[in-house]
Amino acid sequence: MEKQYCHGDFYGTTKLGEKGQVVVPAEARTALKIEKGEKLLVFGMGHDMLVFAKFSELEKFTEMLSERLVSMKNIMKVTKGKYKSAKH
Repeated sequence: MEKQYCHGDFYGTTKLGEKGQVVVPAEARTALKIEKGEKLLVFGMGHDMLVFAKFSELEKFTEMLSERLVSMKNIMKVTKGKYKSAKH
């Protein structure tokens, strides 16, 4: 059975090499099907966190973000409407 992605998977540690290179642990490469030569996107999160994402998954990632933003906007509209009517 194929392992499903779960928030919080931990694959170990790595070190930044002399040339600024990072080795992705083998277990992570296997689980996430990252192949040699595959492009990865690198995002900064906060002041001291990096996130790697497969470039090939960019479209899925942006679609998911877009859907979440639409949901959040709808929630805000409903919440604002309830808040305004409660004040009167």
